[in-house]
Amino acid sequence: MQYVKEIVAFGPRPIGSANHEKVEDYIHSHLKGDLVEDDAFTVDPTEGKFPVRNIIAKYPGTRDGIIVIASHYDTNYPLRNTAYVGANDGGSSSALLLEIANQLRGRKRDGYSVWLLWDDAEESMRLPWFDPEALYGVRHLAQKWEDDGTIKKIKAFLLEDMIGDANLNIDRDQNSTPWLEDLVYQAATRLGYQSHFFERAIPMDDDHKPFVQRGVPSADLIDFDYGYDNVFWHTTQDTVDKLSPKSLEIVGTVTLETVRMLDKK
Repeated sequence: MQYVKEIVAFGPRPIGSANHEKVEDYIHSHLKGDLVEDDAFTVDPTEGKFPVRNIIAKYPGTRDGIIVIASHYDTNYPLRNTAYVGANDGGSSSALLLEIANQLRGRKRDGYSVWLLWDDAEESMRLPWFDPEALYGVRHLAQKWEDDGTIKKIKAFLLEDMIGDANLNIDRDQNSTPWLEDLVYQAATRLGYQSHFFERAIPMDDDHKPFVQRGVPSADLIDFDYGYDNVFWHTTQDTVDKLSPKSLEIVGTVTLETVRMLDKK
């Protein structure tokens, strides 16, 4: 939760802004000593040219294969949305990945390698959501990994998005891989958290989409009912006071349990 507060303290972080660069540096500062790669490139939408940077921290395992755990860290463009800090939408999941890094760091993994991905430019360049001008980071990285053969090694892509809501209800995503969503629910049940998972099933267009399209088993852990009738999503009401450390704990422990179950498959 402290990581969430520190990320939000930078203010709005749309691509091309000084705050965005500060959050990049912040993430890197918490990964010192880890194997970290940047996937940096430029996008050229109608609004102009913007730098984009995916950040990947790699934790090797003994099995041949990769589990990717992802979160986007940017907030909405355009820059005129000066009060939107994205505490839940991007902040909560990016903070959770930093804590998962703490859990993985310095421990020999008797399983698949785990790659943590802070993907960039997820939010649409237009409001409301306009898909062709969104998901730049994951679209670029999925293509890159397809071209170099990495994508064949990915056993699962676990996406975290909007997972800090104090009233936590993770939706079952109908665009995700059914068996992997089932495994997430099994992990939640093992830990006694099943009441926070899959009461509702809805289709989501999210960061996992380019990987689903390439046949990578993917699961989107998302609570899309954020506030009454989703009133906090993409608004200035998406602030830290709407979040709960317990929600972060639930999603984090279920994610790590899912990874352990994948290691044994």
